[in-house]
Parts: sequence; structure tokens; C-alpha cells
Amino acid sequence: MFKFLKGVVAGSGTGLKDLPYNLGEPYGSAWGSWIHYRGTSKDDGSLVSIFSLSGSNAQDGHLAAGRNGVKRLRTVRHPNILSFLHSTEAETFDGSSTKHTIYIVTEPVMPLSEKIKELGLEGTQRDEYYAMGLRQIAKAVSFLNNDCKLVHGNVCVASVVVTPTLDWKLHAFDVLSEFDGNNEASTVPVLQFEWLVGSQYKPMELVKSDWVAVRKSPPWAIDSWGLGCLIYEIFSATKLAKTEELRNTTSIPKSLLPDYQRLLSSMPSRRLNTSKLIDNSEYFQNKLVETIQFMEVLNLKDSVEKDTFFRKLPTLADQLPRQIVLKKLLPLLASSLEFGSAAAPALTALLKMGSWFSSEEFAVKVLPTVVKLFASNDRAIRVGLLQHIDQYGESLSSQIVDEQVYPHVATGFSDTSAFLRELTLKSMLVLAPKLSQRTISGSLLKYLSKLQVDEEPAIRTNTTILLGNIAGHLNDGTRKRVLINAFTVRALRDTFSPARGAGVMALTATSSYYDITEIATRILPNVVILTIDPDGDVRSKAFQAVDQFLQIVKQYNDKLNSGDNSGASTIGMSSVPGNASLLGWAMSSLTLKGKASEQAPVASATTNTPLTSASSNASSVVVVDTPNTMPVDVNFSDAADQPVPSSPTSTDGWGELENGIHEDHDSDKDGWDDVEPLEEHKPPPALANIQAAQKRPVTQPKAHVNSSLRPKSTVKVTKDEDDDLWGSIAAPAPRTASKPLNLKPAATLDDDDPWAAIAAPPPMTKAKPLSLGRGRGAKPTAPKLGAQKINRTSSSGL
Repeated sequence: MFKFLKGVVAGSGTGLKDLPYNLGEPYGSAWGSWIHYRGTSKDDGSLVSIFSLSGSNAQDGHLAAGRNGVKRLRTVRHPNILSFLHSTEAETFDGSSTKHTIYIVTEPVMPLSEKIKELGLEGTQRDEYYAMGLRQIAKAVSFLNNDCKLVHGNVCVASVVVTPTLDWKLHAFDVLSEFDGNNEASTVPVLQFEWLVGSQYKPMELVKSDWVAVRKSPPWAIDSWGLGCLIYEIFSATKLAKTEELRNTTSIPKSLLPDYQRLLSSMPSRRLNTSKLIDNSEYFQNKLVETIQFMEVLNLKDSVEKDTFFRKLPTLADQLPRQIVLKKLLPLLASSLEFGSAAAPALTALLKMGSWFSSEEFAVKVLPTVVKLFASNDRAIRVGLLQHIDQYGESLSSQIVDEQVYPHVATGFSDTSAFLRELTLKSMLVLAPKLSQRTISGSLLKYLSKLQVDEEPAIRTNTTILLGNIAGHLNDGTRKRVLINAFTVRALRDTFSPARGAGVMALTATSSYYDITEIATRILPNVVILTIDPDGDVRSKAFQAVDQFLQIVKQYNDKLNSGDNSGASTIGMSSVPGNASLLGWAMSSLTLKGKASEQAPVASATTNTPLTSASSNASSVVVVDTPNTMPVDVNFSDAADQPVPSSPTSTDGWGELENGIHEDHDSDKDGWDDVEPLEEHKPPPALANIQAAQKRPVTQPKAHVNSSLRPKSTVKVTKDEDDDLWGSIAAPAPRTASKPLNLKPAATLDDDDPWAAIAAPPPMTKAKPLSLGRGRGAKPTAPKLGAQKINRTSSSGL
């Protein structure tokens, strides 16, 4: 019938056609003569409920009561009363007859009787949910009776509806009237439309229409009786047919039975006030009610109470009805996190509850909140998000990660907290595959370049591991610029043994990305050195890597010998099963602090002394102190000072200046050249410089060493190296019997005296001034100064 009604509207212009909502399918039950429809908004498609009431003429009593209900519902607002959105009255034609219809649009709700069947709760969980719902209806009735002095008149199952968050709400205000208790002798009906109420729901004074007794009764008397009827109907799961059935209390919980009997007292003045039912009833003291109540007044709790509550919530959630947790508690929790009223531990509870959703529901109900939390300035929230990123990371789309998540996460790379830097680094294992190549090359690799020289050795190690894991997500050009430089120039030369081991493992895991020239000239020369590393675990991994890369070279040789040159230069091997450990993180920066004095040096190519083996345990690092070895700084500021010889093309760097990261490095070997392609050096000059650097002995500077003890084979320094920044303020050479190691004649030093600018002015005498020397003058000038002074004094005496 209503399909026809949608197209036929009376001439007032305020009918169904102008209603900004679409009618859907009706529910099976509703209060009184109303029909309850599902509906949607025409604007945004949001869900609503639409109630309609029809009458044959405008003066119909049901329509008059309906108009009263519309007026009351529009003006009375309470969290536990149905929210009014819109209403209209239309005149429709059905054949030869005319019908008047009232429409009320409210928030989306469902009849309580149907929702109870849908949930199918049993036992303790059923009682906890009923307690939560009855408490909400009792609060609504108490508000009407005690605060507004109104009487609902028909509280029952039919007058209660349930929201999508499983909240119970009171509606059906057709009978609602003011309580007139001032004129006790009046016989005018208090409830104008009490004839709409079924006799089984009426207390005895209302059945007899004893309005004098009603006025002498407290305002809550009629509705307390109705609340008792509601309790009976929900626990017996049947609709009340006659008043005598209320005496059957077998289905009523024992903790609620005393209050139930007081609600249904035969004397109106002795009936229990609904406000006291909420405060004093033992039945409402359960975990679900207390949890929901705490969440509703969360803003009034202090930080200690919040922290304690949210730490217990993940365990408590397992004991509560699953559907109530997901539909009621989780939305409250998400809202409190978004608006900052919840503490950081609430995130753990949110993600645990969210794990009970399907992937589609999780993306709709939990993920938006998580994405918003990345913008939070609370460090504890950020730590929680990064620690649990494996629980929701796969659900994030590439666009959301690239545009909304990564910009906030990236701030953790430069955080002062090492723990947060490490968590940010580890989160990239999940987020990096979802980033665009522009973000990876333009931002992520710059941060990783900086982290590979971080002060925390564990962060340096894990950065290498991360690069090995995300290598497959880099484009070919980026891999060529970054991987070998990161693994050989930095990781293999790190003073921290696990970092060197990680570099070896990263090279073997990414062996398929290198051509034969890179393997032979850049990888093998650097890995072979580690076969004599002080750390046993590093040596073992180095031997495995050498075997793997030599096998690649052998395959290349076999192909050349067989005459097959196609693709020979790009031959490679995929990572072997033994390298699966690369996927695991090395250690935590909070449990291992690497200091320069505690980190093992990398063996020098010129070392003749056998190196002591060191345990691979990261907590015990052996320092090898030999005359020809020295700890290698991870900055690698000068290739000539490195114990490990550089490969022929190791001068290709990452270029920190292009990356926007300025470290205290004098060499360009420490950067990943993310902007400019690799520049191959001319073989003759490069090889000549490297050979010269390798032959140069490495010595450690000694404080206060006599120049006579210096070896005669000291390398001659060039003029450019001698004229350094510190030459102008250098201390004068010590006066010793041995010849000082000065590369310039003494006369030159005298001519360039740094103190000349602040020297005392020469005396005003006729003697030859000392300014001709422009430095430290000759010693005979001292007697002249004295003689002149004496002569000047004697002449004045004469």
C-alpha cells in the first residue's frame, strides 16, 4: 500500500514527497497503531527509523494522541529517550477514501523484542545486558517523573527500542502528560489518552479511573508499575497478557526480586522510586554496567583511575558479552581516544576488540580511529601505535599510508628517544611496501641514511636489516645507488660486530640484485676481509657469503666458457634459505648500549698480528688492541685512515648534502646518492690513490711525544695539508737538542708571527726600532732598551 502512498501526496506541499527520507521495510512489531519502518536519508544515505500513524479523518483520536506524542518527543531530550529528527503530516488518497498520516523520523532503532531474539544471549551475559538496558530505561523514567513531573503512562517492551550500539531508549509518548498533583480533589483525568493503554499494563487505581488516588500518589507510581511490567516481559520472554501473570516470579533473578515486588506494590505510595532502583539495587552491580558507567563519566576521572581501568580492560573484555563489547564498548573507547579523554593503554584494548571484527568491519569501525591517532602529539599513543602496527598494518591502504600515516610516523626518525626511533624504524617493515617510490626515494631513504650512523649500535644494525628486507620494493636505479654503499661502505665497516654481521647477511639476501662486475669489484673484496674478523659469528657469515658470491662468479665463468654471453653479466642468485634470519630484528636499543670503547675494531688489511676471536653474543664484545689496528669510526671521514681497504668503486656515496642530512663528515663516502647516479672513477688515478692509501701506515697519535722519537719514514705532507686552519695559532716548536720536525725554515716562521698584531709598540727613542724584524727580535736589543732608560734618567737629573 505504501508504494502507492509514496507517489500520492495531498496539496499542502508538506507530504511524503517532501520528506527528505526514503521508506524501507517495516519491522514486525511497534507500539500501539504505529508502523515502524527502516529508512535512509536522501542526502547522505544514513540510516534512520520512520514511524507512521494513519487515521480516517483529521479528528481521529489516535491521530490526536499521535500529535501529542510528536510534540512531546520533539521537546523532551535525554540520552535514554529516542532522538527526534523530523516529522510531517500528510493527506493521502486510497481509492475513494482519504487518509491522514503522521510521520516521525528518528535515529535508527529496532524493537526491543526483536533485538533480544537476534542477540540470543543466555546466562550471566544475558543478565548483564538486561541490567544495562533496564538501568537506562529506569534513568529515562526517573528523568520524566522526578525532573519533568511527567507521566509516561505505558512503560512496557513495546515502548522500548534499541540503537545500533545496543542502548535501550524509551519512546511512545502518545499518552505522556503532566502530573497534576496540586488539585487532589479533581476528577479530571491526568492521562488524557489513557484509553490507548492495555488493561494488563494498568495499575489498579488506573483501571478504576480513580483520579483522586492517582493525584494523591507520587509522580512515579504509574510508571514504576510499568517498569515492573517491562521486567516481567523481558525475563519471561513473553508478552504480558493479563495482570495476574505478574505474580509469577520464577523467571525474575533473585537479586532483582525484592525491587521487582516493590515496583508492583498494590499501594501506590509504597511503590519504589525508579531513582532509588538505580542507586540501590544489587542487580545493577555487575562488570558490564560498571564498565559502561565508567566510560560514560570518563572525563571526570583522574589519570591514575584511567590508567588502571584501561590496563585491566583487555582482560575484562574477554569476560563481557562479545556483541555488547563490539557494538557498545568499542565505539565509546574509539570516541574517547579520538577526543583525548582516554589514556594511551586504551589503544591496546581497542586493537584487541578490533581483532574480533572481520577485515571489512575492522576497516570501517576501527581503522579510521587508528589513522586519526597518528596525528596525536602524545608520545605514549605513538609508541602504542608502532608497537601494535602488525595488528592493523595490513588493513591500511597504500594511499592512506602514503598520505596520512607516514608523514606523522616519519617524525619519529629524528626523535630524541632512541626507543621511539627504533620503533619507527621497525614499523617501516610493514609500511614501506605501501609507500610510493617518490616517498621512498625522497624521504624514507634519507632517514635510513641518517639512522645507519646513529649513536645507538642496535639502530644501526636494524637499519641494515630493514634495507635488506625492503630491497625488493625499491626500483632498479635506487637499488644500484643504495644497497652496495649501505652494506659495504657502512655496515661492513661498523665497529659493532652484529652490525657487520647484518651487513653480510643483507648482501647475501639481496645477491640477485647485483651484476657480476659489482660482485667481483665491490662486494667480494669487502666481504673477504671479514673472514678474519674478531667476532666468530661475523667470520662464519663472511665465509658463507664468500662461498655464495664465488658460486655466482663460477656460474658466470661457466657461461662464458660455454659461449653463452646473453645475460651473463647480470647473473645472480636469490637469497638462500639460510638467510631467513635476516627477517628478524637484531636486538633492542634499550637492552644494549654500544660505546666506542666497547666495540670491536674491524681488522686492517695491513695487520700481521693474529686477531683474537670474539663471541657473537652482543653483550660481550672483545676489543682487539694491536699496534697496527685501530677502531674504525662509522663515519669513515677519510679513506686513507680506514683499516679496511676500500673497494675500487667504494667512493660512490649516498651524498648527505643531496639528502638534506648534514653530518660532521668531511668525505662524501657516508651518503647514499639518492639524487645523482653513480659516477665511475677513472681506473688509473683511482687505483693509484687506493694503492697509495693502502700502503700508508696507520698510526695513532700520541700525546707529548718527543720529536726525536718519531720515525724517519714519516710521510711528507704537502703544502696544502700544512697550511691548515690551525696553523696560525699553533704553538712554537719545543726547544730540544734534536732537530725539530719543521717543514719550513725558521725565518719563515719569524716573518709570519701570529703575535705581531698585538705586540707592544716600540719605544720612542733615536735608536733603531725593532719593527724591522716583524717578529721576535734579536736578543742584543734588550741591553739597548736598558741603556737608553738609564741615559734618559741621568740627563733629566743634570
